[in-house]
Amino acid sequence: MAIKGSTATKTAKSLFLTFTVLLSLSFFIFFFFFTSPVTEPTNSLPQTSFLSSQNSIKVYVANLPRSLNYGLLQQYWDSNHPDSRIPSDPDHQISTTHFSKPTRYPPYPENPLIKQYSAEYWIMGDLETPQGIRTASFAKRVFDVNEADVVFVPFFATLSAEMELGSGSGAFKKKAGNGDYLRQKKVLDFVRNTDAWKRSGGRDHVFVLTDPVAMWHFREEIAPAVLLVVDFGGWYRLDTKSSGGISSDTIRHTQVSLLKDVIVPYTHLLPRLQLSENQKRHTLLYFKGAKHRHRGGLVREKLWDLLVNEPGVIMEEGFPNATGREQSIKGMRSSEFCLHPAGDTPTSCRLFDAIQSLCIPVIVSDNVELPFEGMVDYSTFSVFVAVSDALRPNWLVSHLRSISEKLKNEFRQTMAKVQPVFVYDNGHPDGIGPIPPDGAVNHIWRKVHQKLPAIKEAIVRGKRKPANTSIPLRCHCT
Repeated sequence: MAIKGSTATKTAKSLFLTFTVLLSLSFFIFFFFFTSPVTEPTNSLPQTSFLSSQNSIKVYVANLPRSLNYGLLQQYWDSNHPDSRIPSDPDHQISTTHFSKPTRYPPYPENPLIKQYSAEYWIMGDLETPQGIRTASFAKRVFDVNEADVVFVPFFATLSAEMELGSGSGAFKKKAGNGDYLRQKKVLDFVRNTDAWKRSGGRDHVFVLTDPVAMWHFREEIAPAVLLVVDFGGWYRLDTKSSGGISSDTIRHTQVSLLKDVIVPYTHLLPRLQLSENQKRHTLLYFKGAKHRHRGGLVREKLWDLLVNEPGVIMEEGFPNATGREQSIKGMRSSEFCLHPAGDTPTSCRLFDAIQSLCIPVIVSDNVELPFEGMVDYSTFSVFVAVSDALRPNWLVSHLRSISEKLKNEFRQTMAKVQPVFVYDNGHPDGIGPIPPDGAVNHIWRKVHQKLPAIKEAIVRGKRKPANTSIPLRCHCT
């Protein structure tokens, strides 16, 4: 009987132990699934609720003279000199649409060569909007520099550069007789004499340089700052010189880097097509742009010669300006795919025109950097092609024809969701007013916000450097 009792006791203990383990496991499973935060898939889009639930970034606006932003814009409109680079300048022609009335916040140019770079205008407009109605903005403007996370430098650098380029004076890369150079120097002299710049070495200052040649004469001086750029292509030659003549294949990017800078979208020039308005597309592949480009854009000329006579492919010379806009709209909206080869720099505004037109981008640019990666997964609505493959005879067209209707429809559905992410316009003609919470300006500030830990670390590291020692401008970024 003692043996049986002992066995029963062991059985009871074993059952109790099993029950305890199962109960603990049940509590663990319940706790894990019902209390743990849900992780979004990497290709999901940022939601408005996420934007509003996060801490905003505190932005101080440097007190630059108005002549370097809105005053410069007024100067542009007061000029009666048309842009020498285009046959028809929509901003400087004798018509009822010519803007000349002085106003506190003039509109941004309609000239497509300038309008594609208008990020500076919309970012500034958001910061100029009264705080009481900026409820959807991720950036909180502060008026004490000591409270700020970053210092925004309100220089319309792109407009300044484009005004000089459009004058046809040929003085852009010179100092004498160059209004843009004088404005750049004035900006640099101002910020470098502030306590904020001296305290951080400029590392927490933000410049908008959407034109690849903006701030051309002072790039080395502003290299420590956070630069908002459309890509790094305009910096290649300068970096090559600073790295001892190393070829572009091994560029070190000593002045620009994804570690500190933010890639921002071009301003799209074509209107948005809603998914419900999409109709059957009869053209396989569409491209409108200049055939001849420089540097990495040489691939464009080779692609042109390969594709120009292919059935189902349309290759048009030109730019979506006042005369070619309707042609561009029709071409993109009636084509399955829109070609996006490198130009003088790895990107161009046609990518964002394609997205707004629900035309699947075909990106042929091995060095391309894209806006908001990590927030947007471009592979869910774009086709990426290596230059070496694209230049193989018949390869590209065959590849595009092999893509199923199901996948093309999925691409367009995803594109329709991301269209708002690349929109700057807030619906106010002077740029002053509440911004869309899911638009480009908020995504830019979120990207800058992600840089704050690295900015603070760089400032601290800079402080402990002994006098007369060199500080590497930037780490490598792969």
